Amino acid sequence: MKAYITTPIYYVNAQPHLGHAYTTIVADTYSRFRRLTGARVRFQTGTDEHGDKIAEAATKEDVAPKDYADRISRLFRDTWPLLEIHPDNFIRTTDPQHIATVQAILQKVYDSGDIYFDEYSGLYCRGCERFLTEKELVDGLCPDHQTPPQEIAEQNYFFRMSRYQQRLIGHIQDNPDFITPERYRNEVLSFLSEPLEDLCISRPKSRLTWGIELPFDANFVTYVWFDALINYLTGLNYPDGPDFKTFWPVAEHVIAKDILKPHAIYWPTMLMSMGIPLYKKLHVHGYWNVDDTKMSKSIGNVVRPAQLIEEYGVDTLRYFTLREMSFGLDASFSSEAIVARKNSDLANDIGNLYSRSMAMLQKYTGGRVPAPGPISPTDSLLQKTTEQMLELYTEAMEHFQFHRALQAVWEVISCANKYIVTNEPWALAKEAESAERLHTVLYTLSECLRILTMVLGPIMPGAAAKMAFGLGLEADSVLLGNLQQSGRWGLLPPDTALRPIESLFPRMEKDQVKEISQSAKASGKIDKPPAEAGQGLITFDQLQMVDLRVAEIVAAERVKKSEKLIKLTVRVPEERTIVAGIAEFYSPEELIGLLVLVVANMKPAKLMGIPSQGMVLAAKALVEGKERLVLSTVSGMVPAGSKVA
Repeated sequence: MKAYITTPIYYVNAQPHLGHAYTTIVADTYSRFRRLTGARVRFQTGTDEHGDKIAEAATKEDVAPKDYADRISRLFRDTWPLLEIHPDNFIRTTDPQHIATVQAILQKVYDSGDIYFDEYSGLYCRGCERFLTEKELVDGLCPDHQTPPQEIAEQNYFFRMSRYQQRLIGHIQDNPDFITPERYRNEVLSFLSEPLEDLCISRPKSRLTWGIELPFDANFVTYVWFDALINYLTGLNYPDGPDFKTFWPVAEHVIAKDILKPHAIYWPTMLMSMGIPLYKKLHVHGYWNVDDTKMSKSIGNVVRPAQLIEEYGVDTLRYFTLREMSFGLDASFSSEAIVARKNSDLANDIGNLYSRSMAMLQKYTGGRVPAPGPISPTDSLLQKTTEQMLELYTEAMEHFQFHRALQAVWEVISCANKYIVTNEPWALAKEAESAERLHTVLYTLSECLRILTMVLGPIMPGAAAKMAFGLGLEADSVLLGNLQQSGRWGLLPPDTALRPIESLFPRMEKDQVKEISQSAKASGKIDKPPAEAGQGLITFDQLQMVDLRVAEIVAAERVKKSEKLIKLTVRVPEERTIVAGIAEFYSPEELIGLLVLVVANMKPAKLMGIPSQGMVLAAKALVEGKERLVLSTVSGMVPAGSKVA
């Protein structure tokens, strides 16, 4: 098996932003996934450095175009390692090899009769660096740049793109997966339903000198798209390099929807003229909006990857973009959304599953993976859910449905967290005769974590490497293993020594949490009524003022320097923090997943410096002759946030 995955080469008229980051994260994730399936992979990205906009940007900064391109290209190259992105090749259109390849192809197409010289008058958009048709304009403006195009009449060279229109239509119709998702395939076919004009592929040097000179006319440079698209061949050392023969038949391009036309029409017709088989697939994604507004330099809402990494962490950013965007549709970025994903999906779900499992392994088996005994129906259910996830995950990743792949993974994480609550390892540890059952439960959790580590590797390689290390495994053996073979249940060797790691995903406190002074009532202490008869009675109206709700405990940790307090994260259904004095009677790991009753409308307070937004209800009871607190829990599947009547 082989795979060749590319991003567009990014235009160096602007610095890297979230849109660039997403496209490249997608390509990197797909390349890691394909390696996990045993494929031989080549992953390429780079920068597009010729054309009007580059010359214009360089002039504004009073530097030579090449110096300007060198600086911005370096920004892109330096950004990718920050995102754990590691392409096999980074190509630049100013590379001598690329220039030579472009000129050789131009000469070949010219010699075949597919390039001719003519005079043309048309509407030219400097932002698009191409001529627009009247049908493409919206209210007389370029739809992408909201500027009127300039009427230009000049002599130029043209590519006979129209010659290949019917052949391209036939290829798209015969190969339904050639352009995905389907909506973009339909968009291209709709465009091709009208007569296709030939493509102007030159610019006179009297107007532009920053470009690749035509080999058959030194008075012209080539159109930036005829230059840029050829990078996909140059990177494989076309025409004689072994990589070209190996990888071109499986080429898959990843692009944003704004460059659909050049990739779905210009590029295939160019390849037809060259006599080269078409690429295998074109994957098209939507735009990232910021707070529901399209990113734009003019309104100042462009988001930079380095800033996001500093604020949220690289694993969180990679996870968020892949989970939040349904590939092909637009998605919205906001600080609130990424913090919610980090706290809920990463800190509460996978982070707590990993930390509480590892803590129990350290506590109950001395930090080694135990040998399992006979399995029970609950063990089989978790195993079956994990095996089903691998099938769903593989299919979704192959079709660029990353959000669906992650939904399948999170089903396993949810099942594993419920598995802990159901089997209560802390209770099994108290009974000597339950030792074998305890070991089975802990082995089942360990093996589940091993497989989760493997499938999370392409999405969050840094976190997955930490998880593998903690499980006593070599990261490469997990992250670069063969999914079909390594995904089989039961491969984690018993007696494997575990290793301590730092918290995978520390929670982020919301900025809007304010300092509130502590009071007796806010601390959860309610004044006792006087002892006189009738003084302890309340009215129905008074009772109605108390908002009792069902809450799910999704995270729990001891409060440092306190023997009594535990910090709980609960859903009611929104997330909030409650500090409860139950540490003498409950360990954090046995609290996760419990449905408890809380007073949801208490005035917030700070306990040991931690904001507490409610109170958990508990009863005092004698257990084995000792007084203790017993939490008020709810039986049955009651949704978090349900009001107690």
